[in-house]
Amino acid sequence: MPRPQQDRLALRIAEAIDSREALVAEAGTGVGKTFAYLVPLLLSGRRALVSTATKSLQDQLFLRDLPKLCDVLGLPTRLALLKGRASYLCRWRLQQAQHGAQLPDRFAVRALQRVAVWAQGTATGDLAEIEGLDERSPVIPLVTSTRDNCLGTDCPEYRACHVMQARREAMAADVVVVNHHLFFADLTLRDSGVAELLPTVDVAVFDEAHQLVEAGVQFLGTQLASGVALELARDALAAGLQHARGLLPWADLQAALERAARELRLAAAGPLRGDSAGRGVIKRRWEDCESALAGALPALADAARELADALASVAETAPDFPRLEQRARTLAALAGHFGEEAESGHVRWVDVTPHQARLVESPLDIREMMQGQRASAPKAWVFTSATLGDDDALSWFTRRAGLEDAGTLRVGSPFDYAANARVWVPQRFPLPNAQAHPAAVGALAGRLARALGGRCFVLTTTLRVLPLVAEALAAAAPELTLLVQGSEPRRALLQRFGDGRGAVLVGSASFWEGIDMPGDALQCVLIDKLPFPPPGDPLVEARVKQLRDEGRNPFDDYFVAEAAVSLKQGAGRLIRTETDRGLLVLCDPRLAQMRYGRRLLAALPPMGQLPDEAAALDWLAELASAH
Repeated sequence: MPRPQQDRLALRIAEAIDSREALVAEAGTGVGKTFAYLVPLLLSGRRALVSTATKSLQDQLFLRDLPKLCDVLGLPTRLALLKGRASYLCRWRLQQAQHGAQLPDRFAVRALQRVAVWAQGTATGDLAEIEGLDERSPVIPLVTSTRDNCLGTDCPEYRACHVMQARREAMAADVVVVNHHLFFADLTLRDSGVAELLPTVDVAVFDEAHQLVEAGVQFLGTQLASGVALELARDALAAGLQHARGLLPWADLQAALERAARELRLAAAGPLRGDSAGRGVIKRRWEDCESALAGALPALADAARELADALASVAETAPDFPRLEQRARTLAALAGHFGEEAESGHVRWVDVTPHQARLVESPLDIREMMQGQRASAPKAWVFTSATLGDDDALSWFTRRAGLEDAGTLRVGSPFDYAANARVWVPQRFPLPNAQAHPAAVGALAGRLARALGGRCFVLTTTLRVLPLVAEALAAAAPELTLLVQGSEPRRALLQRFGDGRGAVLVGSASFWEGIDMPGDALQCVLIDKLPFPPPGDPLVEARVKQLRDEGRNPFDDYFVAEAAVSLKQGAGRLIRTETDRGLLVLCDPRLAQMRYGRRLLAALPPMGQLPDEAAALDWLAELASAH
């Protein structure tokens, strides 16, 4: 079906490529933005880098979209896929793991056997080829390399190295597909080939660009992870016992570094409070753990320096030792860095997981990096997403990415939202900070889901309230299948939801975007409250201070702008094709009571508004009758 919006977007992107300019383009759901940038890109014949948000989207572009278009257009374009080291098998480390790895359970033993069998026939070494291999498997770090433990040209398997093969293919290709995390991490570490590749391309395209700033903030900064110290301790012990047994007290050196790493994690964790906002990690303010870290950081630096000195004394014995020494000295330097004041214009925080602590110092945005990259070599820069702001200047994105001078374009969705979608804001409803709010959301979700026979998403802004909402929903609609984030892997939950048997799914941040449930599998989306940034988050606090220092209004310019973009992402799960129909329910009466509510509702597609629950149930009954 012809889509004028897609044609308009494609033509504007073609102009940007031709004139080597920067373009920021927002394209509503259903425009077909992927083909809208790929077609002019391929037809231009220019060498290009395409970056997207996740590894799964990378695979979709490389394995499906690009080959299909090259075939249709009859173009002999050379394509390449480039991921980070952790995605590729290291043949040398696999051999080491098979001979000496201590695996935690029989599942890990089986996983290692599967990897070994697959390794004999793979051409790419991309672990994504192994169906069902969990990304969190303890086997993956054992069979992949890191920048620190890679032996480089000294590796016996260097000539057959999958990482080096992927880099060679990328440097020879016409179009290379990467992801945002790799893009930023490599500009900092220069470890995966992107930094060498970027100056050689004529066009850089960033799909799902709404995730670009946060990816940059996470990866452009300086990081110190307790897990890195533990890995160094294990590697040093193994190398010491293999190549220099009896020459030094390897077990004591390992124990000292491991003890310092664990003390660092304990100091960083402190009395953990709050919820992880769906990121699987607790983010702590630097000020809350600075005094505890003041004792742990020097101890870590001392243990790392002691290990480095020991490794230096046996450096001639084996090629492993100089690399291990360098890792230890880098670790000591990082511990020293975090013991001093943060760099001006940067913010510090601590990420804590059940297994490690990560100290992070990062810029607040990617302005300086993007401006530097754009100035270094003339090329076309294209940034596109379904959600980049709620004004024509797309300032939510352009300001933080240093792209105020870029061209902008907004094309709306081709879907008929006015006819096919409705939105309802319950006004006689507990406020989000009321104790009764999560139970009220669950009970309402139960009543609406019963009218549809399931086919509902309930999206919460935090993980903390998720079980409370789920409990109330189960009580209100016991006959329905209830799927709750965390009970099964995300992919399994989505497969069960989409099987057509009528289920209700309750999820948090990871279910707000990147999910495509077309047709009548999903016809009702409830959002528990407005997705404002959490005020206690250290990044949020630093951005608020920055805006105040600039004389701007943090609430309007940051909190409301962020909520508008997140709300559009969550609402975007509802209508995925021309014939989809559905109901969006926003369980936050502030939308009707506060002045900013009008701005947030205006940011959504033009759906008809319903006055009350009776009207909402009537609409759902109409949808159910057509099912």
